[in-house]
Amino acid sequence: MSESRLNKEFSERDIQRMRNIVSGNTAERTRVQAGYQKQTIEHSEGDVWEESGKTWTIKNGIKQTITKHDKLREMVNMPLKCPECERAMKATKLNKKMWPIHGKCFDCVVEYETHLKATGGYEEYAKKLMNANKDSFVKDYEQAVEAYMNYTGDTFMSEDGDLENWSKVKLNPEVIKTLKDNIKQLKELEL
Repeated sequence: MSESRLNKEFSERDIQRMRNIVSGNTAERTRVQAGYQKQTIEHSEGDVWEESGKTWTIKNGIKQTITKHDKLREMVNMPLKCPECERAMKATKLNKKMWPIHGKCFDCVVEYETHLKATGGYEEYAKKLMNANKDSFVKDYEQAVEAYMNYTGDTFMSEDGDLENWSKVKLNPEVIKTLKDNIKQLKELEL
């Protein structure tokens, strides 16, 4: 092959690329490109920033989004070790039950409650836990009653495939009054 024919088949960029491959410099550039370059900002561990409408952070060297459910997930997901006693928290039934309530392992809860019984503070502690549970129940009950009162009725597809119109459902004022009275009694009740 003649030299001129080789020049037609390969551009200077192709020849430089082959030279880079042969010499072991595979990362070397063969051309210069001009244009827009995105500005990059370096973030370190624990930084929190907003980008493209999302909130981001870096945890353990990994870029992660922060969502509104992170606190809930943190509360439910059990850690590998108890934050109080530093012992391994095995995923036992008892540890799974105590973690969302107390934020520590079952053994730590037993030790704490035993200490309270010995010092005479257990009765107050138990009342506080039961009242918190009751308040949570009352809140859920109120939301259910509100949903019942605001129900407008809709059409539903039955199991048989028939379209049922439930918009003519009448709310019974006596039932609503009874439900509200129950909520009032529960709020006043102290355990």
